[in-house]
Amino acid sequence: MFASRSGIPRMAGLTMIELVVFIVVVSIAVIGVLGVMNLTARHSADPLLRKQALAIAEAVLAEVEMMPFTFCDPDDPNAATAAGSAGCTGGTNGVNDEAKLPLGSQAAGAGETRGALAAAFDNVADYNGFALAGGGTDIGGDVNVTVPAGYAAAVVVAQETFGPAGTPVPAAGGLHITVTVTYNGGADSIALEGYRAQYAPNFTP
Repeated sequence: MFASRSGIPRMAGLTMIELVVFIVVVSIAVIGVLGVMNLTARHSADPLLRKQALAIAEAVLAEVEMMPFTFCDPDDPNAATAAGSAGCTGGTNGVNDEAKLPLGSQAAGAGETRGALAAAFDNVADYNGFALAGGGTDIGGDVNVTVPAGYAAAVVVAQETFGPAGTPVPAAGGLHITVTVTYNGGADSIALEGYRAQYAPNFTP
């Protein structure tokens, strides 16, 4: 490009300062783009890990929610006829009272264990404090499904009042279930929550 002043032709272009500023700006932009690409590449597996953790949490939550929620431990001979916790063997706060705090496995003389043949978990409240480590089998009651290594699930079951203000479900008849799955070396976690009402307090399949 040429410019003319007083009839003398002169070439006009970028000065050295302008060129240096241009190079610096472009360099900063390139570094930023490369940084984003590097971050994306390093975390490209995260959606897959999160999806796997979500699948584990859903399976465990479904297993817990499908369990009976009775006044008495289903192994109690009075479970099918009791009108409340007082009707359980041992009475209110007795060993077979499923509303006894803290919630946990119920069994006369021995604690119940998930999947055990002799005394298995048979009530929603039994799962309070239950933990499933990576490599453990039997997710959601399926012996062919295994928790992958690097994942772990923990269950918390607590009494909670919920429902409409006029006719709420009382705390003893309502349970809040939280399933937390940790993954990525324990650095990340996902939690699912569910509620269960005592709509069939004498149902013992």
